[in-house]
Amino acid sequence: MITVTEATATAGALKRLSDEGVSIWLDDLSRRRIESGNLAGLVENKNVVGVTTNPSIFQAAIGSGEGYEEQLSDLALRGVTVEEAVRMMTTADVRAAADILDSVYTASNGRDGRVSIEVDPRLAHNTPATIAEARQLAWLVDRPGVMVKIPATKAGLPAITEVIGLGISVNVTLIFSLERYREVMDAYLAGLEKAAANGVDLSTIHSVASFFVSRVDAEIDKRLTVLGTDEALALKGRAALANARLAYEAYEEVFAGDRWTALAGARANKQRPLWASTGVKDPAYKDTLYVDELVAPGTVNTMPEATLNATAGHGEITGDTVTGGYAQARADLAAVEALGISYDEVVQQLEDEGVAKFEAAWNDLLATVTKSLDSKGVDAE
Repeated sequence: MITVTEATATAGALKRLSDEGVSIWLDDLSRRRIESGNLAGLVENKNVVGVTTNPSIFQAAIGSGEGYEEQLSDLALRGVTVEEAVRMMTTADVRAAADILDSVYTASNGRDGRVSIEVDPRLAHNTPATIAEARQLAWLVDRPGVMVKIPATKAGLPAITEVIGLGISVNVTLIFSLERYREVMDAYLAGLEKAAANGVDLSTIHSVASFFVSRVDAEIDKRLTVLGTDEALALKGRAALANARLAYEAYEEVFAGDRWTALAGARANKQRPLWASTGVKDPAYKDTLYVDELVAPGTVNTMPEATLNATAGHGEITGDTVTGGYAQARADLAAVEALGISYDEVVQQLEDEGVAKFEAAWNDLLATVTKSLDSKGVDAE
């Protein structure tokens, strides 16, 4: 239990981050975190105003078995399929988290208090199935704070438009490239236009675009290390921040244009950039690098708890660290390209790997739940 004194001592950097216009979301969820009061404590004491999940997070949570035993027994007695069992458990967790964050949702008029749940990653390249899954997830969770996560694959783009057009809030995930990010924003605007034509109140629709950060450095740094020259090594740890800063520049441009102005007049909400994958991969880097250096108004930073605690303990929040760095960001990415490292190749590889990793985690989760149901004497197939 966090004492008042401890809460005061650790709130400084997190409060400064919030005061700069950055919404802090926790990149994790589990039944134990919900039932122990941990999530409620983070909301109360550490400025957490949202939660994101993904297949890897649920694979770790449900794979541990902690807190899921009773529900697993009930599901086994009902003889449900493994897919249904997984969805019943994951949507129950998201529903409970949304209830914990309901006061945040209300106070922020739906801007925060959000909990994200991802469509089955095996559907990442299937537009109609993604749309159907998004509708089902929104119905199953049945909370206004739910955000359905749709990957920013080519097939995901038209799905984003259709789902937004239905009035369902969307977290677009697995964005790595600046070109794809612009396509995501276009898909969102098209969805808002469709929603308006359908008579949906645009003020009820919210969206974030999850731009992945640390994985860009991990891949480009690996290639820079192979080159091994002083010039190459000097660029390590710069590409991910450059990429994210230029994404924010694109966001500023799109949401100041004429197309947006018309929608804003109908009370639409901007699709906020969300910095994802903010836990550093290289121990040589400061553990709050992708928090301290990506402070800009109107953004979300979703952090694993280790990064949240590190920021609370020694984060250096010094104001906007994004908007003044566009020229340097372009120079850094150009320097990487000049060394023969293809930006387009890297970001496509990262998207493919991201989808594959989530699909593998989902399959592992299905296997774990199948084993649990079978152990209770029910065939999960």
